[in-house]
Amino acid sequence: QVQLVESGGGLVQPGGSLRLSCAASGSIFSIYGGAWYRQAPGKQRELVARMSSGGRTNYEDSVKGRFTISRDNAKNTVYLQMDSLKPEDTAVYYCNAKNSLTEYWGQGTQVTVSS
Repeated sequence: QVQLVESGGGLVQPGGSLRLSCAASGSIFSIYGGAWYRQAPGKQRELVARMSSGGRTNYEDSVKGRFTISRDNAKNTVYLQMDSLKPEDTAVYYCNAKNSLTEYWGQGTQVTVSS
């Protein structure tokens, strides 16, 4: 059983930055890759960024150029650097990983962008 624990959310003003972290209990990110999703009130959960095991990344269109996903294999941790934050980025952000059998989710961390 893999556990994912997120941290780093909070309240930030528009134009500000936050870095989210997701620590895994095993080396799932280096083997299978990892991703960040978000869910705003009244909306469906959506993919924000994904990194493959080989390091290839892809981003949701609205965050391209502002968000960066990265990984530290030694720490079994995936990060999401979020810059130039906008009010529409407000959501609960979830870390995600999946192997050949199971999909895992973190508990979520709230990001609120407001003045």
